[in-house]
Amino acid sequence: MFTLHPQLEVDTLLVGDLPICRVLLSGQFSQYPWLILVPRRTGCRDLTDLPEQDYLPVMEEVRYVHDKLREVTKADKMNIAALGNAVPQLHIHIIARFQGDEAWPGPVWGKGEVTPYPDKGLKMLKKLREVLDLQAYDA
Repeated sequence: MFTLHPQLEVDTLLVGDLPICRVLLSGQFSQYPWLILVPRRTGCRDLTDLPEQDYLPVMEEVRYVHDKLREVTKADKMNIAALGNAVPQLHIHIIARFQGDEAWPGPVWGKGEVTPYPDKGLKMLKKLREVLDLQAYDA
């Protein structure tokens, strides 16, 4: 049975579910619009741990979310990463980057102060749910 890693639970806001991945919004760094996809599969640490039949559909979900986040943010560059060093559960970061952001052109990890969304992410969540065609969650 799928359960979300406790650290992801604490650090993110629930956007909704695609056929395989749970879509989360990083609530800690509003200066970097940052989505996280977590395949709802147990025992996966790395992309190659996905069941073979899920690998390509997950990559299509990554592409779909990437394109929609780029559309919403008008980002200069999109970053995609699956590191999982601190959180062992497979999760894929999709981050909108801008030439003027404080970490540019380097990675966002360890750069900038924690800057939560002023409205607890409600406006961004609504926008993302609309563009990704996901149902709102009451949770």
